[in-house]
Amino acid sequence: MKEYHFYGSAAAVTDERGLTPRDYYDLLLSCWCADTCAPRMRENWSPENPTLGQCSVTAFLVQDFFGGQVRGVPLPDGNFHCFNVVSGQTFDLTSEQFGDKKLDYENCPEQLRSVHFMKEEKRLRCELLREKLLSRLNTP
Repeated sequence: MKEYHFYGSAAAVTDERGLTPRDYYDLLLSCWCADTCAPRMRENWSPENPTLGQCSVTAFLVQDFFGGQVRGVPLPDGNFHCFNVVSGQTFDLTSEQFGDKKLDYENCPEQLRSVHFMKEEKRLRCELLREKLLSRLNTP
């Protein structure tokens, strides 16, 4: 059985297709790219660290399939690292970008799509990621 290392990989939630966070992680591995990475982190993005700079676009996209909330771990630079909470279960498909650093997922503020997508580039990155993911979901 494949071993997963993202936070909350055992989350037992499914979407309307019966897919789990693990299934989405597997699909997204072939979708994440430099163009979907946050611009400030893009020069450090690589296929060896595919989740780098992908948190908000991934969390909001995954919310479209699972519902729930997007929450954010406050970071020292004033930004938030986004993750999902669905039916009381927390999972963070992009946590591996932090290596061995453990994030505190408790009492994190909700993140709003309307605030995050005020940045047009972020909305466009999410749309690109959505197109790539839907293409993978529709491929037999």
